[in-house]
Amino acid sequence: MADHFKNLLAGNSKWISFSNNTTLNLLFFLSLLLALSFSASGAKWDGVKVTRADSQALHAIKNELVDFKGVLRSWNDTGAGACAGWTGIKCAGGEVISIQLPFKGLGGRISHRIGQLQSLRRISLHDNAIVGAIPATIGFLPNLRGLYLFNNRLSGSLPASISNCPLLQTVDVSGNQLAGIIPPNLANSTRLYRLNLSFNSFSGSIPVSLSRSSSLIFLALQHNNLTSSLPESWSSVSSLKYLTLDHNSLSGKIPTSLTRLVSLEELDLSHNKLEGSIDEIGSLLALKKMNLEKNNLDGSIPNSIQKLLNLSVLNLSNNRFRGGIPLTIGNITSLNSLDLSENNLTGEIPLSLSNLPNLTSLDLSYNNLSGAVPSLLSKKFNSTSFAGNINLCGYGPSAPPCPSPQPKPHRRRKLSTKDIVLIASGALLFVLLILCFVLLCCLLCKKTKSSKGGRAPPPSTSKAAAALAAEGETGGDGGGKLVHFDGPFVFTANDLLCATAEIMGKSSYGTAYKATLEDENQVAVKRLREKVTKPQKEFEVEASNLGKIRHRNILALRAYYLGPKGEKLLVYDYMPNGSLASFLHARGPETTVPWPTRMNIAIGITRGLCYLHSEVKHVHGNLTASNVLLDEKTDPKIADVGLSRLMTSADVVGTAGSMGYRAPELSKLKNASEKTDVFSLGVMVLELLTGKSPSEAKDGLDLPQWVASIVKEEWTNEVFDVELMRDASSSTVADELLNTLKLALHCVDPSPAARPEALEVLQKLEEIKAEADVATADVGKTE
Repeated sequence: MADHFKNLLAGNSKWISFSNNTTLNLLFFLSLLLALSFSASGAKWDGVKVTRADSQALHAIKNELVDFKGVLRSWNDTGAGACAGWTGIKCAGGEVISIQLPFKGLGGRISHRIGQLQSLRRISLHDNAIVGAIPATIGFLPNLRGLYLFNNRLSGSLPASISNCPLLQTVDVSGNQLAGIIPPNLANSTRLYRLNLSFNSFSGSIPVSLSRSSSLIFLALQHNNLTSSLPESWSSVSSLKYLTLDHNSLSGKIPTSLTRLVSLEELDLSHNKLEGSIDEIGSLLALKKMNLEKNNLDGSIPNSIQKLLNLSVLNLSNNRFRGGIPLTIGNITSLNSLDLSENNLTGEIPLSLSNLPNLTSLDLSYNNLSGAVPSLLSKKFNSTSFAGNINLCGYGPSAPPCPSPQPKPHRRRKLSTKDIVLIASGALLFVLLILCFVLLCCLLCKKTKSSKGGRAPPPSTSKAAAALAAEGETGGDGGGKLVHFDGPFVFTANDLLCATAEIMGKSSYGTAYKATLEDENQVAVKRLREKVTKPQKEFEVEASNLGKIRHRNILALRAYYLGPKGEKLLVYDYMPNGSLASFLHARGPETTVPWPTRMNIAIGITRGLCYLHSEVKHVHGNLTASNVLLDEKTDPKIADVGLSRLMTSADVVGTAGSMGYRAPELSKLKNASEKTDVFSLGVMVLELLTGKSPSEAKDGLDLPQWVASIVKEEWTNEVFDVELMRDASSSTVADELLNTLKLALHCVDPSPAARPEALEVLQKLEEIKAEADVATADVGKTE
């Protein structure tokens, strides 16, 4: 196991974090580089020297690559040869079986002599700057299992000869500049289960042979120039789980056979020119995500869609669907994102949509819907979710109010003697009840006055409640101002100020409380420090902007309150699982957090950060495990988003970054940036991997430095949380842990310029997870 970790981590020195001191950084970097080189050299070797043919091929490969960073210095004839320590080379019996040089900054071309390495199983040169064509001689490799060339600058066509590799399982050449047609004979590789040709310039049609491949699990052809219609027959690809064909120019109808793929979990056909109906879509029972956005699809949305009980994302926007929204969509309780905007839908919005417990994103805008928006939906979502429907009413201040219902005309009739007696008896009974009620109230008042006072509130909550309601005792709404955005609960300022409150935590921004309203609903309230917030007018503008931010991985601001004496309260949803910090570090030994849960948390945090950086154009500035909250499903929500906008500029500088998560450059009082957020994200991923809190310094080293020191000593398996090591006996889990560790170390690079963007981190995490999912699904197949 330790050898497996050492081999996979060897040569990745650029992702290790160092001391903040520049001189120490350089010394530590050099020593770590040497240590990792020795780690590669000391990898397990069977004592058999590389064959002459393989040695010549490797020298030819080196000669055509441009080694900007000197990572191929070990590729020389000194020492025991290629099998005894050349960076990225793995051998068996004196023959090269693996070339792994990702993220090495390599340029140049791939030599055609690579075809001489007859025992080669894996070529991994992804995330470099390699140009030129993919050599056709790769097709001469009878033992090749995996070809990973994604995120380079390769051009030309995809060699048809690749299909001659009988054991080929994975081909990923995405993110290049490849063109031409997709070779029809690719499907000849009967073990091929992962094919990713996305983000290139391939043209022509999708080969029919691919739609008949019985081994494919993952097929990604998005962002190309593919045309023509979809292949008619998909019945043979019964194991297909992921099919993404978006952003092409595909036309025609969606084949019926495509809607019968019982294993399909993700289908993306968006941004094409497809037409026709989707009546058969209810057969995709395993489907979790479906995106058919921006096509020419028409007809009605079928009621059979209710059968897709695993569906979490449904996007049918920018089409020509007509008719009503099916009531049965309300049965898909797993749905968290629904977009039906820009169609020709009519009728009322079904009340059943209010019953979707996980729905966090809804867009029904620009249709022909009519009637009143269900009250729960109008409170939970912004008016933009319903805009462009001129006959809709009651969903926001800009929408027309719903007319009052007209009373039905009725005929008068004479009252009978029996009617008069009943009415008189009822009136008498009503008067007696009122008298009894008044007497009861008088008795209670006397009893209250005779006592010295009622019971005091529990000491654990009374002090917090007083702090929450401070200066708000002037009666009514206390002269304050409560502004709602949306949310599941409706409350007044008095409800908020009279709520039972418990302190959850304190920060430089203020104090957070769990507030329990009179109706037993709970919200989270943050009382900001009055002296460091902006003046009221600026505060309201910024708070209104923050109230518009909606993402499934960002804690939504539901309301704010401005008190008569300067107090400012922010109201959020209450998260029952607390913070990520307490979830990881304050649990008992009997509670374990498995790796899939940790990976999903890492991906969720990164998604939220991507949204902040790319959509909102906002830097968080104080991203920590304490500022990531977990809902009842342990889905993460980034908290304290935008609080820096509510503070004075001097205070923002003082609070940028928390100890343990703070990027080195922030020690010089520079402003927080997207790259400092990425550093904090990297620390949190290390926290998930190691189970250690960044606040726990080890021998004067912070968490990134401690991880680097462990890697330097070649004890990489000591880095991971003991809980994770129990599952790491599987090579799939081990690879997933190691690849995630490499990415985290890349994020905490001391140089901001060397850190990836949040979007790159998300793409890499999703790729690591997808590869692990595919590998798990492929258990039993020969490597």
